[in-house]
Amino acid sequence: MSRSLEDRKFVVITIFGVVALAFAARLFYLQVVDDSLKSSAENQSIRYVTQYPVRGNVYDRNGALLVYNEAAYDLMVVPRQVKAMDTLAFCELVGITLEDFRVKFTKAKDYAWRKASAFEKQIPANSWAPISEKLHNYPGFYGQQRTLRRYPDPIAAHVLGYISEVNQRDIERDPNRYYESGDYIGKSGLERTYEAELRGIRGVKALMVDVHNIVQGSYQDGARDTLAISGKDLMSTLDAQLQAYGELLMHNKKGSIVAIEPSTGEVLSMVSSPNFDPNLLVGRDRGKHYKTLAANDSLDPLYNRATYAIYPPGSIFKLVQALIAMEDDIITPNTGFACNKALVGCHNHPHPSSVGKAVQFSCNPYFYNVFKRLINRNEASSTFKDSEIGLRRWKKQVESFGLGVKLPLDIPGKWGNIPGPGLYDKFYGKGSWAFSTIYSLSIGQGEIIVNPVQMANLAAILANRGHYYPPHLVKQIGEDGTKRTAFTSRQTTVVGSEHFETVINGMQAVVDAPGGTARRARIKGIDVCGKTGTAENPHGEDHSVFIAFAPRENPQIAIAVYVENAGFGGTWAAPIASLMIEQYLTDSIADPAKEARILEANLLDVQVEEEGDAH
Repeated sequence: MSRSLEDRKFVVITIFGVVALAFAARLFYLQVVDDSLKSSAENQSIRYVTQYPVRGNVYDRNGALLVYNEAAYDLMVVPRQVKAMDTLAFCELVGITLEDFRVKFTKAKDYAWRKASAFEKQIPANSWAPISEKLHNYPGFYGQQRTLRRYPDPIAAHVLGYISEVNQRDIERDPNRYYESGDYIGKSGLERTYEAELRGIRGVKALMVDVHNIVQGSYQDGARDTLAISGKDLMSTLDAQLQAYGELLMHNKKGSIVAIEPSTGEVLSMVSSPNFDPNLLVGRDRGKHYKTLAANDSLDPLYNRATYAIYPPGSIFKLVQALIAMEDDIITPNTGFACNKALVGCHNHPHPSSVGKAVQFSCNPYFYNVFKRLINRNEASSTFKDSEIGLRRWKKQVESFGLGVKLPLDIPGKWGNIPGPGLYDKFYGKGSWAFSTIYSLSIGQGEIIVNPVQMANLAAILANRGHYYPPHLVKQIGEDGTKRTAFTSRQTTVVGSEHFETVINGMQAVVDAPGGTARRARIKGIDVCGKTGTAENPHGEDHSVFIAFAPRENPQIAIAVYVENAGFGGTWAAPIASLMIEQYLTDSIADPAKEARILEANLLDVQVEEEGDAH
């Protein structure tokens, strides 16, 4: 019996030992090997909050603030933590409808049941204060601090651009996989081009929260936190005062102004009109405002005419023709041609006895003859082959002026075209066209197209007597003053500097001399050198065009102005350019009547003022 009792005791002890060992092993596994319970517990008490970096500010060339950040909040929700609540009171607090609530909450649940997502985005700080005071009544909801872009002056919307929430394509095409759902990214303008510099690097903060979803403090004294790194500031090349003045002058007009500092290529002003207040494309109502602006087809305020609109250069292109012809010894400064209207139409003017006079009077037959000499040099027995050789050479020469090529501007655009033999081979067949087919190119018409930036750059080339620095909109990045190297590379034309004074003499006569086509561009005490143009428009009234630089010696500003559907360049574009020049150089306007005429003009439905000169 005693032996049997001892055996039983041993069996019982063994069983209890095995069970205890099993529990101990399971406890060890759960506590040491498998931390899922620990993680689950932590998820109930720890909230990981993304620390979004402060996006870099944008300043003008003089340090005036153009874009800054303002505090805002995203209302976040974790669907699993949401309890029964007064939904109507919640909707009234947040400023949404019951239907909005249902849609947003369903979307949040579909996204993740246990993970936080944005329920309502970009709530301004003043609207967030009353919400945050009562948020403890609504478990599962909390605030995530963000920022909104703000514009102290509603200017330069097309240049500065806007930001919006990333889409799946944005996330996938980023090679560094930086972006996550809910992030914001530059979508246009400088915000897009300098996204990597402006955005900074986000961090994360771990917070302890109680059962009521109220933050109790930092978890483990911030041991798991990482700091956000602010984005870099940009100093733009824009002059905020000049930009604002240009937008004022272009009110009730379609077109653009581009002004450049010739010595650097820095863009002083880039106006596209009609424009819009950039503050409309931030915050909770951004989508609504965007749809309203995009739906305005007749004015198209979202369209940047300064970089995307393309036009024939018209008579302004005669300046390039004259320079290339003098460089190639096709003509001399004193070469004259008769104004033979049988060749191409022209207006009445004195005899163009020299290059300077031809520029001053903008004589079409003169430049018909110049272009013919450039194209046909008897380099082949066939006139077709001779024209092909000449046009190919001419195209390359013209492209050295930044025309027909993409300039490395730091916002996107649509660049013009200088036609070559390939284009006409496609139209007419190889060996089936000659000078008689392409003579309209002589006066800047036909298949030549440019954008306003290229025309302002042409004015800068003339101011510099043959060279330019690529136009750009950012002066420096961050405190170290970084600048993109593409903008510091000096570009030269194929024309020697000695030939430019002849053309510049003509340009000054365009403004100052009797018979010049831009008398409305005169500024007392300042030598303005300019050229009018009339860009043909197959869809309506021609466009008014003017380029200029000033002063003649040591030029400080080069400018191009396009006023759509406004006719002759001297009527509207020239005085607008002169007002911009005077404002920039003197910080004042001496002729208030000239200014008032422009400010009061509504050219959206224009009755064109007649002029004696149409070039």
